[in-house]
Amino acid sequence: MSDLNRGIMKFDGADKPVLVAISALLVLGAITGLILWALKVAYVA
Repeated sequence: MSDLNRGIMKFDGADKPVLVAISALLVLGAITGLILWALKVAYVA
């Protein structure tokens, strides 16, 4: 059992590269969105 199959990811196949990639893209997309929103709000032009 890999480490990715523990914690909140307690289901078979949680360590599939496709699921890991999708999760990474969602997290990075959310971070990028928050940064862009913060810059837009902080520097109103």
